[in-house]
Amino acid sequence: MDSRRLLRTSATALAAAGLILSGCSGGSDAAASRTTAAARQASPSSSPEALKTFYGQKLTWRDCGVTGFQCATLRAPLDYAKPDGEQIDLAVSRARATGPGKRLGSLLVNPGGPGGSAVGYLQGYAGVGYPAPVRARYDMVAVDPRGVARSEPVECLTGPQMDTFTQVDQTPDDTAEVNALSAAFKGFSAGCAKKSRAILPHVSTVETARDMDILRAVLGDEKLSYVGASYGTFLGATYAELFPDRVGRLVLDGAMDPSLPAIDLNRDQTAGFETSFRAFAADCVTKPDCPLGTESVEAAGEALKKFFRDVDAEPVPTGESRALGESLATTGVIAAMYDEGAWPQLREALTRAIGGEGSGLLALADSYYEREADGTYANLMFANAAVNCLDLPAAYAGPADVSKAVPSFEKASPIFGRGLAWAALNCTSWPTPPTGGPHRITAEGAAPILVVGTTRDPATPYKWAQSLAGQLSSGTLLTYEGDGHTAYGRGSDCIDTAINTYLLDGTPPAEGKRCS
Repeated sequence: MDSRRLLRTSATALAAAGLILSGCSGGSDAAASRTTAAARQASPSSSPEALKTFYGQKLTWRDCGVTGFQCATLRAPLDYAKPDGEQIDLAVSRARATGPGKRLGSLLVNPGGPGGSAVGYLQGYAGVGYPAPVRARYDMVAVDPRGVARSEPVECLTGPQMDTFTQVDQTPDDTAEVNALSAAFKGFSAGCAKKSRAILPHVSTVETARDMDILRAVLGDEKLSYVGASYGTFLGATYAELFPDRVGRLVLDGAMDPSLPAIDLNRDQTAGFETSFRAFAADCVTKPDCPLGTESVEAAGEALKKFFRDVDAEPVPTGESRALGESLATTGVIAAMYDEGAWPQLREALTRAIGGEGSGLLALADSYYEREADGTYANLMFANAAVNCLDLPAAYAGPADVSKAVPSFEKASPIFGRGLAWAALNCTSWPTPPTGGPHRITAEGAAPILVVGTTRDPATPYKWAQSLAGQLSSGTLLTYEGDGHTAYGRGSDCIDTAINTYLLDGTPPAEGKRCS
């Protein structure tokens, strides 16, 4: 698995949305400068004449078969450099403000990924599960980003091909296994090129942010109000960079740091999963039935590493054709790190797997990859790679670079480091050259932006939220002292009250506010 590729949002823990970091960056200052220059060029103070057709379109709302929600299709240029050329259709959904109280406009939501379906997130959670006072005053709105789910999705591999891909050994022990892993990534990239060549160059975060501005205008909102989780924070920050004068109330929960090259992002996230595992282990060892023993956190870590070595040597049965090897077992464990509510499920799954029956960990891995019971996959992982490999240069030139990086990854996480170092090879053979690079985002002139960080977040380490809040000229940091990925709607009245107050009256919490 590539944990950097996918970061799940807490509200849909293990179920719907994803967030991604990439295994694709290593950018230079020159690349960063090009990206920033391109962003400035792409964000004039008013809508370009060539885009008036898009900004002036009218959405035709229809019943989309989900009670309480309407759907529509938004048109945008496939290539913003050629607005008179090919167009792309983007799926939009909304739930109207329920009242009482004066309507505040539209609140766009994005669950992360890249590759998570915002429409699915809205209809499955945000449109009914966000706090009632927020839903009362806002139309809740989502658009599936270009290349994702209902918006002309990127496709790469068939279900059986994905089954094979997800089982490839990502902790290669010899040259043959290194070659097999490299071939798997090349095959994935080739599949994307074959099935999605036309859209692959046009799924960058900058382009998706520009699509969001068209939607803002079409919805009749002067400013954009937005809640983005995980990768959705990078999307929101990018919007603020492009259109600072159009920023309304932006909540960036589980923040990414846009200034880091992917090799650093990957290592930081690796350390984040180690921190989360240690929190899980500290809880587990207090229970008499802990499958990793009751001695200590360190002993629990050694027990998990032994289990991974055992299933690498001899996969365990799962009751179906796929056995549980090290790659799927690791994915299953990491999937449960996103929400401490999944820890009991992980304890049970590990108990069964150590006993020789791997269906529990396989189910966790399948939820991570969005694999259905019929063997089909959502396009999450395909869109994830497509966006990440476009947004940032590849982390490595080839396997030799990975070998050099492994020690630093193993220092970040003795348990997950080796596998996550090799997983970052995924963009090396990508068929479309990157258009972005790491750079600081300041969004000078933007209204106050609320950045939220969780101290033991496995997927978006807390220091990223600190960094992004410091970069943004109007950023305010809200801290959740706890476990799991993201903070809003996860049971902290302190966090929810602070965010609700900001969304409803525009007042961010005091700088330095901490909640638990």
